[in-house]
Amino acid sequence: MRTEGSERVGGPLSRPYLEVTLAVLALVTIVAFESMAVSTAMPDVAVELHAVRSYGFAFSVMLTAQLLGIVLAGVWTDRSGPLPGTFVGQLLLAAGAATCGSATRLDVFLVGRALTGLGGGLLVVMLYVIAGRVYPEAARPRLFTYISAAWVVPSLAGPPLSAWLTENLTWRWVFWIVVVPVLVTVVALGRAQRRVDTSSLGEVDASRDHATHVRTAWAGVAVALAAGALQLGTHELVIAWSWKTGLALVGLVGVVVVAPRLLPRGTVRMAAGVPSCVLARALLCAAFYGAVTYVPLFLAGQRHASLQVAGLALAVGAVGWAVGAWYQGHDALHLPRHRLVEVGGLVLAVGLGWLSLVAWVNLPAWLGVFALLLAGFSMGTGVTTTTILALELSPLEAHGEASSSIQLADVLGSVLGIAGVTAAFAAAHVPGQDNPLFGAIFLALAVVAVVVVPAGQRIRT
Repeated sequence: MRTEGSERVGGPLSRPYLEVTLAVLALVTIVAFESMAVSTAMPDVAVELHAVRSYGFAFSVMLTAQLLGIVLAGVWTDRSGPLPGTFVGQLLLAAGAATCGSATRLDVFLVGRALTGLGGGLLVVMLYVIAGRVYPEAARPRLFTYISAAWVVPSLAGPPLSAWLTENLTWRWVFWIVVVPVLVTVVALGRAQRRVDTSSLGEVDASRDHATHVRTAWAGVAVALAAGALQLGTHELVIAWSWKTGLALVGLVGVVVVAPRLLPRGTVRMAAGVPSCVLARALLCAAFYGAVTYVPLFLAGQRHASLQVAGLALAVGAVGWAVGAWYQGHDALHLPRHRLVEVGGLVLAVGLGWLSLVAWVNLPAWLGVFALLLAGFSMGTGVTTTTILALELSPLEAHGEASSSIQLADVLGSVLGIAGVTAAFAAAHVPGQDNPLFGAIFLALAVVAVVVVPAGQRIRT
């Protein structure tokens, strides 16, 4: 029998939540297009800007800035609510895309990527806080299913469109084309503001005093600088001692020392509950993004595939992600929710192991598409589930902090995964002879994914 309270709880597309849901999904769609389209165009960008050895740096710089944005967003939303940071994040995203599209030098391009990352860092936390505060707990799994589904169309259309623009016009249009839609979402979310700024948001967290917020912000700056030093020291790594090697070591030590201060206590030692949830999220992202970032370069540079083929591979991975997200959104179909994290880690390890075999044994490149389908499914299942668990295991007043922690793990894992792969690729790259190198890289990332399984076992709702 439905209770009176349950009758008042609608889904994300019901009238009380419709405006907010549409605004959020529109923004997610744009971000998804930008992410997938840029990944497809990057091999040509790297060639034109003479930055093939620094290929991964364009991604990791964005992620470092995103890391800083995530930490600042957690502080900002707990003090002022999610709307101000959301609007600033949208403007930074548009400015970053415009800067990248206009760049004629690598350093200018990297500035644009940093602006994009900072805006994205603000947005991901703000949107998850909106999800946690505006929507009832029963509606959140379905909301995150819609959010993941919002990646499907741009993920399918983005890579082919990006390849067409790059091959027939210029890769610069891949960036310019997102500026106007981002600005439109500013207006759309502004119209929905009355829904976000209702009493359903609850009280702003007052348990954290000003000094705590200041310490958190400075720790975020420190870990972003350390991650930046790590990437700068490894993006053109040569196996010899140099100032860059020293800088990379200093950056690594800085990340190891400072990052745990921004994550839930016990994350590193796999403590039960939210800490293991955050650790699983970091490991999933390190393995997945470390591999997927280099798939277009592997296909285009090593197998001489067209950008259309490379884009198709990424699109298939996005479809797998959407299927995994749909699967986790139907409680009657799957295991207890914390078990889905274990499934995600195991399936990701199998997918990356298969991708390693394709590279190492020189199998036809199209076989790697199946590996990306598995990898995408694992992320749709595992990553979406960690987001839901982090909100379920945290009180309402700590949703900003929990969202910041889970997204920080997202970016830290991605930064460390991409930085490690970038260092290995720069140190051992031999043009046209990188099959064994890519095989070893993908296999190492599969081992990282395996560690997600015991982390998932430590999560209990």
